[in-house]
Amino acid sequence: METSQARPKNYLVESILVTLFCCLPLGIVAIINATKVNSAFDAGNHAEAQKASDDAKKWMKYGLIGGVVILVIYILMFALGMGGAILGNGGY
Repeated sequence: METSQARPKNYLVESILVTLFCCLPLGIVAIINATKVNSAFDAGNHAEAQKASDDAKKWMKYGLIGGVVILVIYILMFALGMGGAILGNGGY
């Protein structure tokens, strides 16, 4: 008796968006893992498909968090630079 198992989510769309807008290196790793999900599932390797799905989700989240951290640092540096210019410490 064979049980029907649901296909794991591949996180491909999310991984592509993270690659484009947040963190290129981590997003690429997420895309690579996301593309493995469907082929492993179709080959009958359900455990491998689930692992690839989990890895894609993990790297996508790391890329998203990394992108947000870099954005916050950039905004802080910009705000501090503008604050220095407003206070008359323009670097002259």
